[in-house]
Amino acid sequence: MFTGIIEALGTIEAIEPVGTNLQLWVSAPFVQELKIDQSVAHNGVCLTVAELKDGLYRLDVIQESLNRSSLGLLQPGASVNLERCVQAGQRMDGHFVQGHVDTTGTIQQIENQDGSWDVWISYPPEQATLIVQKGSVAVDGISLTVAEDMAGRFRLSLIPYTWQHTNAHSWRVGSPVNLEFDILGKYLHKHFQQLAPRQA
Repeated sequence: MFTGIIEALGTIEAIEPVGTNLQLWVSAPFVQELKIDQSVAHNGVCLTVAELKDGLYRLDVIQESLNRSSLGLLQPGASVNLERCVQAGQRMDGHFVQGHVDTTGTIQQIENQDGSWDVWISYPPEQATLIVQKGSVAVDGISLTVAEDMAGRFRLSLIPYTWQHTNAHSWRVGSPVNLEFDILGKYLHKHFQQLAPRQA
């Protein structure tokens, strides 16, 4: 379980194909504190530390994760948002983030508002019921609030701290981003979907 409050930026140092999977070697400020089998969210995708070597750690990214996220598009040198899992007893900032990416969106527009940034993101319209104005969404693992919701796209307003301390400053029009919708919304959506045939 995560909160969507990004802890650090990591760097993809090497990418190695293994069958249909990818092995990623990552550097991070907290690599010396990691242990094998720990969970770390990378751009919002929960992945397991598989190996520690020479100041780096290795991740095995399987096909399911590649199909649902933008991890397969990463190149060596890319920055990734990192968050270690929640510890019991700590403050819960952000919102409940599982690290289970639902789909990818695309950056449509970025507007500098002289102190903040408005970012428009398009996403599959069939998932529109999972986005609500003033609700939470994790974008590349960042816990953010939906400022405006329209058919098939939504707007975020990013504060300077988020812009500077995550990979949001590297987003460009056309960039893919990982989206995880709020878990409560997903459960409610499924519940009402199951009720619908009985009410018909």
